[in-house]
Amino acid sequence: MFEYKFVKVELHWGFTRSKPAEDYQEIIQEHARDGWRFVQIVAPTIGSSGQPEYFDLIFEKKISL
Repeated sequence: MFEYKFVKVELHWGFTRSKPAEDYQEIIQEHARDGWRFVQIVAPTIGSSGQPEYFDLIFEKKISL
């Protein structure tokens, strides 16, 4: 069985492109050090401009029963 964790990374929009508010690679490294495995990155909502508003980083960790 696994436990799942979702970490929201906001996007800041400039004139023509977006930039994550946080360093998502560092977030993945920090969670890996704590025993979490990175599973996927998802853009669950799309704004009126057709661009994602944020990303969810999905991590999993095995639960010992």
